[in-house]
Amino acid sequence: MKNVIRKEQVLNHPIDTIWNAITIQEEISTWFINADFKAEVGYKYTFTAPKEQNCPQITGEVKKADPYTLIYTWIVANTNVETVVKWELEKTETGTKLYLEHSGIANYSGDTAVSMFTSFNSGWDNCILGLLEYLKNTVHAR
Repeated sequence: MKNVIRKEQVLNHPIDTIWNAITIQEEISTWFINADFKAEVGYKYTFTAPKEQNCPQITGEVKKADPYTLIYTWIVANTNVETVVKWELEKTETGTKLYLEHSGIANYSGDTAVSMFTSFNSGWDNCILGLLEYLKNTVHAR
């Protein structure tokens, strides 16, 4: 059983643009999920998907929010399992390299860990696609 999901994406956007997209409540709510979120250590956040998406609410606490690293706990509704999401940004010559890591999935028991890993893995792929679309259509459109 794998315990960590890792994603990397090179983006042709300035690091501050990406940082804002992953840390500002209004921006997160546009490309990812409805968010009550502040990139402040200790802030207890909530992500809530529209009912038609049939996704459970996610809650957690921001553990680190230093440019350009964001770490928060991730607790799926109706579970008591805490996992950790970490975003790291690195400036490149042409934009930004994004690293995403979701760890602690083995904290779920047995088959639940396997199904959560599969769900989170595809969910983060969709998340990154949503971020790419947001940057292409919204940020460039400003």
